[in-house]
Amino acid sequence: MKNLKITVNGVVYDVQVEEADGSAAPAAAASSAAPAPKVAPKASPAAVKGEEVKAPMPGTVLNIPVKVGQSVKTGDVLVVIEAMKMENEIKAGHDAVVASVAVSKGESVDTGAVLVVLN
Repeated sequence: MKNLKITVNGVVYDVQVEEADGSAAPAAAASSAAPAPKVAPKASPAAVKGEEVKAPMPGTVLNIPVKVGQSVKTGDVLVVIEAMKMENEIKAGHDAVVASVAVSKGESVDTGAVLVVLN
């Protein structure tokens, strides 16, 4: 039996691996930390083409004031993310149309996660 530490999305897990029949196979995993937060799915570039607006920091999605098909102007708020107890407005960099929204309220996102795709 081997004890290993594995880090997933910044969360450290202590796991035990047991060797069975000469090949390593995971046994029961015991976590010393809370489960990893739910992470927003990334929009598939093949599914929707356009400019991906990505999260500049990890945080929790508080509000999404835009809808698919909506026209937005430079400076319009696309998504509000809470990070370090501060609300951060992610704004449109230019006039566009919202092609897709890749997150939902309450989801945790990592830096670089696709939030919205603009056309």
